[in-house]
Amino acid sequence: MACLLEAPLRISVLSEVTATSRHYVDRLFDPDPQKVLQGVIDMKNAVIGNNKQKANLIVLGAVPRLLYLLQQSSSSAELRTECAVVLGSLAMGTENNIKSLVDCHIIPALLQGLVCPDLVFIEACLRCLRTVFISPVTPVQLLYTDPTVIPHLMSLLSRSQRTQEYITQIFSHCCKTPEHQTILFNHGAIQNIAPLLISPSFKVRMQALKCFSVLAYENTQVSMTLVKVLVDGELLSQVFVRMMQRDNPIEMQLTAAKCLTYMCRAGAIRTDDNCIVLKTLPCLVRMCSKDRLLEERVEGAETLAFLMEPDVELQRIASVTDHLVAMLADYFKYPSSVSAITDIKRLDHDLKHAHELRQAAFKLYASLGSNDEDIRKKITETENMMDRIVSGLSESSIKVRLAAVRCLHSLSRSVQQLRTSFHDHAVWKPLMKLLQNAPDEVLVMASSTLCNLLLEFSPSKEPILESGVIELLCSLTQSDSPALRVNGIWALMNMAFQADQKVKVEIMRALGTEQLFRLLSDPDTNVLMKTLGLLRNLLSTRPHIDQIMSSHGKQIMQAVTLILEGEHSIEVKEQTLCILANIADGNTAKELIMTNDDMLQKVKYYMGHSNVKLQLAATFCISNLVWNEEDGSQERQDKLREMGFVDILHKLTQASDPNLCDRAKTAMQQYLA
Repeated sequence: MACLLEAPLRISVLSEVTATSRHYVDRLFDPDPQKVLQGVIDMKNAVIGNNKQKANLIVLGAVPRLLYLLQQSSSSAELRTECAVVLGSLAMGTENNIKSLVDCHIIPALLQGLVCPDLVFIEACLRCLRTVFISPVTPVQLLYTDPTVIPHLMSLLSRSQRTQEYITQIFSHCCKTPEHQTILFNHGAIQNIAPLLISPSFKVRMQALKCFSVLAYENTQVSMTLVKVLVDGELLSQVFVRMMQRDNPIEMQLTAAKCLTYMCRAGAIRTDDNCIVLKTLPCLVRMCSKDRLLEERVEGAETLAFLMEPDVELQRIASVTDHLVAMLADYFKYPSSVSAITDIKRLDHDLKHAHELRQAAFKLYASLGSNDEDIRKKITETENMMDRIVSGLSESSIKVRLAAVRCLHSLSRSVQQLRTSFHDHAVWKPLMKLLQNAPDEVLVMASSTLCNLLLEFSPSKEPILESGVIELLCSLTQSDSPALRVNGIWALMNMAFQADQKVKVEIMRALGTEQLFRLLSDPDTNVLMKTLGLLRNLLSTRPHIDQIMSSHGKQIMQAVTLILEGEHSIEVKEQTLCILANIADGNTAKELIMTNDDMLQKVKYYMGHSNVKLQLAATFCISNLVWNEEDGSQERQDKLREMGFVDILHKLTQASDPNLCDRAKTAMQQYLA
């Protein structure tokens, strides 16, 4: 029988809670304004730290009534302020609470409240808006819907330290796109927020600093302006340098380092400037040490990776600063059973977020090793590094997989590493597995790495070939993503380089002539260039040239014609003429050119072109056609003489370019032999 009593008991407890909550909501409808005010104050006290009570009041419809009272001009300033405070407290609950508040149109109501002259009410509205906007479930676009809002918020910055703190916090959370950066910039964000960096309030200084970090991120216009700004007679960059000093809170040091990093990456500060080399870089390396909190180590490593990504000198400096390469190895060991964490909550948090450390370490290793051979060697020799990368490729977190493959890609630029570490750890196996089923951003990085593993000197090339990679690469060439098409065709190009006939035939079969010619008319120049590179590698060594031209000659000649007639760059046309020169080197294939007068006229035109690269490639083609050690050379020489080629060759022997001059002389000698 006890079982039967349990259900009614639960219902009665629930209805008791709801009844108590109902009592708070009912008081909001009392005709006596004083009782309404007291009801709101009691509600405020009831919801503090009580998520259950907050959820109940939202379900019972407290929000529309509070918003109504907040917007009524007949409500007293005190009542309106208390309503904003309660709404702010409700917003402090769960994400569902925030969704309910946003659905009740809390944002336009609070923004409207900001036009009221009462400062205490304005601050309460801003505090609530701040709480709503910092939630990930709030659409930030709601701040930009009404064009009068941003200028009004700018005008409120001077009212008090609280308005400064809340408004800058709202800006830094709602600035997510280049358009947002532009809107804030155009409404005077820089000149309005810069003075706040020397505010007596730490919170204001901190929020202003965060604002500048989101405004400057990948934004040249903002960064170029920031670098000229003076705050109380001091350059803004120097203010940021001061904020990076060790006696400041870590959050301030890190955010100031981010500001300078973003300004540097946007080209506003040189990479060899002292504020970068002697201040920003060492500050970020400090953030990577094991005595920092997990999130500080993650942010420090990711910002440092971004700072030095394009600059080899910064990579070299970082690699010898504070044993950074070895320090990053600790990112893979934390938290462990022996971690000195006495706070159980912190341990639980860090265990859940440990993957972020691994992701950050891979990113930083990728950046460190992107150019310098010695640094790559240092990374691969760090304890179990290759094993860590290999296991990172199959982690459940997509971000870790992406960072691990980025790291692998960076290391794969090294001939030495391809021949040693990559071969010893059979890295190609997990890489191939990753390519079977992954989002595009991972596929792009993984296929770029595969391109390097397929270079002729890589010992991984043979086993990859045997694993049936050709079909996979051909499928990449059909992708909607230009980057994937480039990588697919690039890998095939590397594979075809000095390959045996069997591999070349297999590539042509798997790709198919239709797809090959689709790629030759691809709107992306990189795809076109790599396809021409593939064709050039396929059409090398005479038996291969003759074999491929006997089965695909007509279509290949057609494609060459279209490219030479089309509006293409010098590089594209040069590569196409080189393909024609390869065809001219075939035993039987050269007849496809000799019997095509239209093609010969095109070659003649390019021999007289103003660009020496095109002249050289066209002359090379003729040189192969007139080579006198081959069958039928006399007939070919006679035909080309009749068409005026000898006169052009004679002129080119006087060319100012020594290579062109030599090539023309070599061709002329064939007539004299």
